[in-house]
Amino acid sequence: MKRILYIMLCTVLATGCSEDFTDLAPISNRNEADFYNEPEDFEVAINASYAGLQSTGTFGRGYWTMFEMRSDNTDQGPDATGLARQYTEINSFTEDALNEQITSAWSDSYRVISNCNVILDRIPEIEMDATLKNRVTGEALFIRSLVYYHLAIGFGNIPLQLTPYVSGDELVQVDQNTVLEQLVTDLTTAESNLPVSYSGSQVGKATKGAAATLLAKVLLTMGDNGAAETVLRRIISDYGYELLPNYSDLWGVANENNAESIFEVQYISGGIGQGSLYTNDFSPSTDLQTGSGFGRNRPTVSMLEAYEDGDLRFEPSMGATYVNLEGEVVEARHVRKYQSDLAIENDSDINFVVFRYADVLLMLAEALGETPESYDLINEVRNRAGLSDIDAATPGTFEEKLLHERRVELAFENHRWPDLKRFGATEKVIEAEDFITSTKEFFFIPQREMDINPNFNQN
Repeated sequence: MKRILYIMLCTVLATGCSEDFTDLAPISNRNEADFYNEPEDFEVAINASYAGLQSTGTFGRGYWTMFEMRSDNTDQGPDATGLARQYTEINSFTEDALNEQITSAWSDSYRVISNCNVILDRIPEIEMDATLKNRVTGEALFIRSLVYYHLAIGFGNIPLQLTPYVSGDELVQVDQNTVLEQLVTDLTTAESNLPVSYSGSQVGKATKGAAATLLAKVLLTMGDNGAAETVLRRIISDYGYELLPNYSDLWGVANENNAESIFEVQYISGGIGQGSLYTNDFSPSTDLQTGSGFGRNRPTVSMLEAYEDGDLRFEPSMGATYVNLEGEVVEARHVRKYQSDLAIENDSDINFVVFRYADVLLMLAEALGETPESYDLINEVRNRAGLSDIDAATPGTFEEKLLHERRVELAFENHRWPDLKRFGATEKVIEAEDFITSTKEFFFIPQREMDINPNFNQN
């Protein structure tokens, strides 16, 4: 099956337990006090952590706001009123600690981390099948690491909480590199514990390849290219991924969890609270879908101009115009990767692709530096897009050419901002965008957290 249907059953675990609820432990309800006792409890609990990745503050909206709109790939579009003003501030680097989108990203991310911490704290003492115990442990470590990676890149210095929070505990803020070092440890364990693949209703859960891909990304961020190369070669040789022949076949509900996909956040429509916002958020008009089109995450002019003539990635990725219901051609840049046929507004059936094999090939080229093999890896991706080879004689530095290739291949998949920071290109690229007014790299820690924890330092 193309998505994790069981997520429907367990969102309540991610959102429904207040402190009073867990303290009272009423005998008529299952809760933290009497829940984590059976193997089945942990399977339900880990599914709730997957559900947390759907949240508005994580992959629902928060992460594309932090990693695409913050970069030169997208902006808010022409609307700068109401809710849109918060996105405009993020896009222009003028947001403050009161910005609700940043607060949502922080809160929803730590909610997922909290769920994973409880699982990891409780599971060692439970008698259960060793394979299942290892797998659930690996899933929790991967999900927690995925969220911590986004927080570390977005906020810099953050609290690193690895055990269930107890009221009165002091939260200690650590630097970004300390977080990344922890992720290396956790993802190494996760990769060891997880299976290579799943079947049936389990398809879509975290695999060895998912853990290894995030591990390689973390190692590159830390500057450990040698270790990243080892991990990336293992993904290529051992885990069975491949580039699909046609770039357009990566997108759409019918193509989800394909041979190139490494990890996707699973969504399902049907008015059950498991659909995504992408189609409505990214469409510029109701002519393209049911309900409102908000035109958010609008590709920039420089994004439009980044595609070479004949690049087969352009049409599946974005549009510069659309035809309205009257048959008129309307100029409106918009993201196409997440378009779907909606029956209900804000209830898209389409997944968000977090990692895929093309990223692995390009990361290996990055880890190797400028070599003939690196250009072979880049050209494997380019040739799929209908473009000719590049080499050392092609104008530009190797880093510029690779960064450009990553931009057009992985557009609107939440890689651009981390890439710019990892390549040391934020200042140069951001200054070229006239809609950006400063170069503050990190988001403010939300004011609510600063009020509770006055020792936190802003980055």
